[in-house]
Order: sequence, then C-alpha cells, then structure tokens
Amino acid sequence: MARSSRNRQVVPECREMLKQMKYEIAAEFGLHVGYGGGSNGADTEFGSELGAIGGGSSSRRAGWGHLTSRENGSVGGEITKRLVQNAEQSILGRL
Repeated sequence: MARSSRNRQVVPECREMLKQMKYEIAAEFGLHVGYGGGSNGADTEFGSELGAIGGGSSSRRAGWGHLTSRENGSVGGEITKRLVQNAEQSILGRL
C-alpha cells in the first residue's frame, strides 16, 4: 500500500484541529517544538511552556526532528487516547 493512501485523513477538514492538538499535547509533556502557524515558528499560546525557540540553545530547536521516537510516539498515543475518549463520550451522550 502506498504511503500517501495510508496517511490520508478521513476528514480533511480536521487537519488544523489535529495539528493544534499535537502542539498542545507536546507543550503539556514539556517537549520543545515550534508551531508552524506563527510568524517566527513559535506557538504563541504555549510559548511560556515551550521556552525560547531559536535562541542560543541548539538543543531547543523548533520542529520535531530533535525529539526521540519515544517522545514523538507519546504525543501520537495521547492524541489517539483523547480522540477515543471524545468519541466514547459522544456516543454515550446520544444514548
């Protein structure tokens, strides 16, 4: 199976919401990443948690490449966990 078909989102309209969720969870976990939507690449809402991005320290680079697989995976796992919880609550609300 081609990679592009595997990673295609079922509901493309949710792309920005998922992207925002990813950066919020990273900030909650204390992971230093920048947000691609800002003027300087920093997430403005969670700037204090993320620290100075692009400053003097090379260990706090913007982006995801400097994080370990475990750190990146923990963010993805938390997204999945929260989406499942939201779906379960939505289903229970309709019963």
